[in-house]
Amino acid sequence: MTRARLLASAAFAAAIGLPLAAQAGDADNPDIVVTATRLPAPAASTPDAHVITEDDIQARQAIFAADVLATVPGVVIVPTGAFGGVTGVSIRGATTDKTLVLIDGVPVNDASQPEGGFDFGALDLADVSRIEVLTGPQGVLWGSNAIGGVVSFTTKEPNGVDAAVEGGSLSTWRGSLSLGKSNDRWALGGTIAGFTTAGVSAADTHDNYAPFGLPGLHNTEADGDQMLTADLRARITLSGAVQLDGQVRYNHARTAIDGFPPPDFLFSDTNDVAVSESVEAFVRARIAGPWGLKNEVSVSDYRIERGDHGKSGDFGFTAGRQVYRWTLEKDGPADRWSAIAGVEREATSASLSSGKTFDLGATSVFALAQGRPTPWLTGLVGVRYDAPDRFRAQTTARVGATIDLPRGFSLQGSFNQSFKTPTISETACDFCFAPPVSLRPEHAEGYDGALAWRSSDGKLQLKATAFSLDVTDEIAFVAGRYVNIARARSRGLEAEADAVLPYGLRLQASYSYIDATNALTGVRLPRSPLNSGSASLFWTHGPWDAAFTVRAEDQDLDTGLDFSPVVRPGFAVADLAGGYRLNGHVRLTARVENLADRRYEEAFGFGEPGRTVFVGVRLAD
Repeated sequence: MTRARLLASAAFAAAIGLPLAAQAGDADNPDIVVTATRLPAPAASTPDAHVITEDDIQARQAIFAADVLATVPGVVIVPTGAFGGVTGVSIRGATTDKTLVLIDGVPVNDASQPEGGFDFGALDLADVSRIEVLTGPQGVLWGSNAIGGVVSFTTKEPNGVDAAVEGGSLSTWRGSLSLGKSNDRWALGGTIAGFTTAGVSAADTHDNYAPFGLPGLHNTEADGDQMLTADLRARITLSGAVQLDGQVRYNHARTAIDGFPPPDFLFSDTNDVAVSESVEAFVRARIAGPWGLKNEVSVSDYRIERGDHGKSGDFGFTAGRQVYRWTLEKDGPADRWSAIAGVEREATSASLSSGKTFDLGATSVFALAQGRPTPWLTGLVGVRYDAPDRFRAQTTARVGATIDLPRGFSLQGSFNQSFKTPTISETACDFCFAPPVSLRPEHAEGYDGALAWRSSDGKLQLKATAFSLDVTDEIAFVAGRYVNIARARSRGLEAEADAVLPYGLRLQASYSYIDATNALTGVRLPRSPLNSGSASLFWTHGPWDAAFTVRAEDQDLDTGLDFSPVVRPGFAVADLAGGYRLNGHVRLTARVENLADRRYEEAFGFGEPGRTVFVGVRLAD
C-alpha cells in the first residue's frame, strides 16, 4: 500500500471513529452560520456546507487560500507551480472551471479564461475573515458556473491595528497591515499585504522525460513570485432603517513561470513571466421595510488584466463583470420560517486572441424558502430562472432537508441542479481552426445524503456524506472547435471528524473517496484522485499554540509532457505551525512546511518545495 493511500485510510478511520464538525470553530461555536446559502442558516443543519473561520486560518498560519481549501472534504487543489502558478479548485470531481468563486458576494471567475475558471494562486488571506465552501451544484443560489460548488470569501472589517511580518526559506518575505475603526454606527478600514519569494523551478527537476525516451533535464532555475493585495472598505448607518457599505479590493501578481520554448517545445526552464492585475469593487444598500422585510440593493464590478511574456510568446487578455442585484428577505437564521427572492443582471466582457471584445449577459430571478414545520424537521426549497442573452433560458431547482433524530443523530439530504453557460471564448470559438457549431449550456444534477452525530456537550461530532454528480452537455475542444460532447459522472463518500480532547488538544480529520469518470467511456477523469484525506492536531496551552497537519492524495491520472495520459504518483506531506504569545499584543510565530522533506508533485511535471522554515511576529491592538 502506498504511503499516500495508507495515510488517506488512516484519515478515514479517524473520521468514522471520531465524531466531526464542519470545520474549525464549529465545536466551540455550534451556532456558526452559513451565509453563502443566501438564507443564513446554522452550519449544523445545512447540507454540503463547510466553514473555515479566521481562527482556523490563524492556527494554520495559512498564507494563500489553497493552503486551507486542500483540507476540505471533496476539494482537490490543482496547481501548476508552487508559488503563484495557476491554481484551480476541483469540487467533487468536477473540472476546476465549474467552481464559482465569490469575494464578498462578488463573482470573480475570469471571463477571459477559455473555460471561465478562477486562479487561486494569488489569493492572499490577509484580509479574509472566513471561507465558506458549498459542495455540489448551487445553480439556484448563484446561477451559472456553480456546477461543482461555490467557494465564498468574506473579507474583514478591521477594528484596531493588526500587523504581521514573516521571513524564511527561499528568500521568502511576507508582511501585512490592517488598520481601521468599527462600531455599530460606522466603519472605515483597510488591509495591505505583500509577498515575495525566490521560489523553486516550476518545471520539476525529476526526470519526467525518461518515459518518453528523452534525455532528463535539470530544471534548477528558481521561479520567483511577487504579490500585492490591498483593500479599503467603509460602512455607515444613515438611520435605523438604512445602511450603506462598500469596498475596493486590488490584487497584483508577477510570477516567473516555465514554458515550452522552441525548437523542442519541451517543458523546461525559461524566463517567462505571468502578470495579472485585478480590481473588485461593490456598493450596497440595506433597507429595512415593514413586516420584517429586508431589502438589499448592490452593484459590483470585477476587472482583470493578465498576460504571459517570454520565449513561449507574448499575449494578454482583459475581462470585466458587472452584477446588479436586488433581494428581498424575510426573517433570519433563528426564525422558524424565512424566505428570500431576488433579481440579478450580470454583464461580462472579455478580449479575444484577435484583440476584439465579446460580450455576454444574463438576467435572473430566484426565490428560496426554508422553515421548521416541526422542531425536528428543517426544510429548504428554491427555484431559479436564468435568461442568458445568447442561449436558451434555464430553470434550476433545489430541495433540502435535515431531520433531527434522538441521541444527537441527524439525517441530511439535498437535490440540486445547476448549469454553465458557454464562456466567451467558447461562444466566439476563439482559437478555433474549424467552423463553429451552436453550443448548449452544460447541465448538472447532484444528490447527497448524510448521517451526522453530535455529542450532548458538542465536543465530539461526526458526519458521513454519500453523493452523486452528473454533468451532461460538457463542452470540449474537438477537431479544432468547441462542441457539446462530453458527459461526466462522480460518485463518492466524504467523511469528517472533530474531537475536542483533554490537555488543550483538538483533532480534525477528513477523507474523500471520489470516483469521477467520463460517462461515455468509463475512463477516470484526470486530476481527480480516488482517495484523499487530511488530519490536523491543534494544541493550546497558556501562551503556546501549535498545529500539525498531514495531507495525502492517492495517485491519479494527469497529462504528460507529450499531452498523453500519465499516472501522477500519490503523496503525503506534513506541516507544523506554532506560536508563543508574549503578551496581549505580540505573538511570535514559526512554521515548517513539508516537514519530512518529501519529494512530490501535485500536478505532473510541476515542482514543489522541499522542507521550508519560516519565522515571524504578529502585532495586534
